[in-house]
Amino acid sequence: MSDGTTSNLVEASDVVAGYLPGVDILNGCNLTLSEGELVGIIGPNGAGKSTFVKALFGLVNIRSGLVTLRGDDITNLAAHTLVSMGVGYVPQRQNVFQTLTVEENLKMGLFLAPERWDERFAVVSELFPILAERSRQRAGFMSGGERQMLAMGRALMMSPSVLLLDEPSAGLSPANQDMIFDRIRQIADTGVSIVMVEQNARRCLQICDRGYVLDQGTNAYTGPGHELLHDPKIIDLYLGTLGRAQ
Repeated sequence: MSDGTTSNLVEASDVVAGYLPGVDILNGCNLTLSEGELVGIIGPNGAGKSTFVKALFGLVNIRSGLVTLRGDDITNLAAHTLVSMGVGYVPQRQNVFQTLTVEENLKMGLFLAPERWDERFAVVSELFPILAERSRQRAGFMSGGERQMLAMGRALMMSPSVLLLDEPSAGLSPANQDMIFDRIRQIADTGVSIVMVEQNARRCLQICDRGYVLDQGTNAYTGPGHELLHDPKIIDLYLGTLGRAQ
């Protein structure tokens, strides 16, 4: 976890972005991410959470505002350029190549540095042993939780310093959700800085160092995850009965 003394690894300032001309989904969003920190983004449906993480990865055009990586402007850079700079991204849907084997999927994640295969496969296999066990299996025959581990493993093949996760628990059973959240916390504890967009707000706040609450495309609240988890305003507005039960 971050000790709070490091400078910002990623900083997004006053980001305005959207998919259609003249229609803004994000209306001045801000975010900071320090070395080794796990930051969660929660909020109601339609708040702009996924749009925000896609904008950070160059998949949604930023109309105004600034995104920096180690102080360098990376606003609207192409996704493959960001990968080469140490930024990984795991989309919510269609995040594995189902007709390819596990090994072939992982190699796709290392297309910019295939010579590092042995080294990176060993690291990713230690985090996700099932990927080594199922290396010859086609991804389409894996369970939802296993595919999510494969998607994260592929993003980790380039040894990113920043990992962007879009709804990693979406569509998974409660048991698989718990497994994925445990793995995400484990990845963060290895020193990878993570921004995680997550609909399961309670579980997100339980494991993140800091949380952001987006509402209608702008920052509504921010603070340490454990504080937001027990904040009466957050419970009433975003966590509901699940939050009160904790």
